[in-house]
Amino acid sequence: MEKALPSIPAKRYFTIGEVSDLCGVKPHVLRYWEQEFTQLRPMKRRGNRRYYQHHEVLMIRRIRDLLYDQGFTISGARNKLQELVQVERDKRRSGEVMLEGVEVIEVDDSTFSDFEDSVPVEEREFISQKLLFVRRELFEIRDLLSSTH
Repeated sequence: MEKALPSIPAKRYFTIGEVSDLCGVKPHVLRYWEQEFTQLRPMKRRGNRRYYQHHEVLMIRRIRDLLYDQGFTISGARNKLQELVQVERDKRRSGEVMLEGVEVIEVDDSTFSDFEDSVPVEEREFISQKLLFVRRELFEIRDLLSSTH
């Protein structure tokens, strides 16, 4: 029975070792896939160290699924991946919002009042400022995404 892959932590960059563990693929296989799949381009830093972003980890998992689980050849997986990328690009161009993989959490107001009661008064202002900052960033991201259509 196949072992489930671990969840991807909320980090900006992942080393090749971390990606290897997250995707169940050896590092040399990841380096080989970089040559075969042009969409896979991790950032390289000092000493040619690779740093992968979240979307690249997802892409590697998709490649792994195509090759190992669905039985595609490398060229078949390359073609299928190009098709999938094109479909997503077309959806973005047509204004469809991609929420695949986004977990929606519903909370009622009592959750926030319980949280407020549990936070010391001196920390509330700090948390409030942080939340305002995050809100502003989210609005900026939304504006950037909407301007790409």
